[in-house]
Amino acid sequence: MSSFDASAIASIHFLQRQAASLLLYQSVLFGEVGGSFLDLLQALRHRDPQGLSYLQAYGRWFRAASAVRQSWQDYLIMQILLNDNPFTQQVQQTELENLPPALVAAAQQDLQALQSLYECSGTQLSHWVQEASGLPLAPVAWYQEQDETTTPSQEATKVINSLQQLENWADGLEDLAAYYRQCGTGLFAKYRALRWVSGQLVGIGHPDPVQLTELFAYESQRDALLKNTEFLLAGYPALHVLLYGSRGSGKSSLVKGLLNKYRSGNLRLIEVAKSDLKDLPQIVDSLRGVPQKFMIFVDDLSFEEDDDGFKALKVVLEGSVTARPPNVVVYATSNRRHLIREFFDDRPRPSDREEIHAWDTMQEKLSFSDRFGLTLTFEPADQNAYLTIVRNLAAQAGINLRQEDLDARALQWATRHNGRSGRTARQFVDFLKAELALTER
Repeated sequence: MSSFDASAIASIHFLQRQAASLLLYQSVLFGEVGGSFLDLLQALRHRDPQGLSYLQAYGRWFRAASAVRQSWQDYLIMQILLNDNPFTQQVQQTELENLPPALVAAAQQDLQALQSLYECSGTQLSHWVQEASGLPLAPVAWYQEQDETTTPSQEATKVINSLQQLENWADGLEDLAAYYRQCGTGLFAKYRALRWVSGQLVGIGHPDPVQLTELFAYESQRDALLKNTEFLLAGYPALHVLLYGSRGSGKSSLVKGLLNKYRSGNLRLIEVAKSDLKDLPQIVDSLRGVPQKFMIFVDDLSFEEDDDGFKALKVVLEGSVTARPPNVVVYATSNRRHLIREFFDDRPRPSDREEIHAWDTMQEKLSFSDRFGLTLTFEPADQNAYLTIVRNLAAQAGINLRQEDLDARALQWATRHNGRSGRTARQFVDFLKAELALTER
């Protein structure tokens, strides 16, 4: 038997047993990278005189690993930090010493097994494939240094460095538990922005990069929303907020800008479409006990008669028998002060078979927006406000025009396009920047 048969197969079999022994962290290996890693180990266990199965399995693993732009070690350890399992869920709400001993022991055992898989590098896999297939040269070993797109957070880096310095990863369980309590697990640890789609949360890989420093002319509204959000982040009672006003005034951008201002904190944004508001109580209840703070963002809010979303949102705003989670607020934008459409036919008229207290019903509809603890009004931009926004955006964009020329072109743009608003100002400055750049070529 070759040296590969004698020693390598024993090592490979050991890794397979370690993977099979996982009690809590099995899903670490469920993805394409982990699955192709296990498939490669399995292929290397079986004799193939021509060596084609080894090379094909290695190619699938290499392609999967290169697609995530992480080394095998970096990928595996990040999956451990993100993993959602009974241990990671419970340790977010309960101190480690108060968890069931069997759960803690299982987590420690899994960490020891995962450490063995971590120590199997891409170079080792390439060497095994070379030996098994009889190639004169080893296939290219996959490895990638971390770059800006894959660099973990400061909290994650601290835990990673701690584990890498330990001879036994089981000894790092306390640090890992502290990380889970601080940063959470699963989607909430991986994404800052999410949306509710078909009954489940889906991560948004590239949220809107808008910054609060790009928004002008509504400083008092911005400051009020900032203060309320800081209450939420500090663990104090925060209010649900309705941002009401003219279109294009920056209401949605202001909410999304909060996510970028507090990107180093535990703030998360969950976008919920009007058509999905019926699921709102379910969404809110799923966030209970999670360490992050959540802004549930509903854009362009309004309701029709007998809308199920109206009833669901009313439950969340007013509360029910179930206490409201302190880590959740609703931030909604609307162009309508009265969120439920009212028609003249809705006005009560004395007639038979009409509701006796019809005026009470109508007033309930009209006052629904009052159920938000804080309403921020965005008045239409007058000429001075519009030009202030344009000048500031132009300065940020590095546009060097005389103020008189800039103002004249901005006013002309507003007349020919969508009127004076922050959105119009942004569109004008973006167009002008591109036009000037092409002219200067």
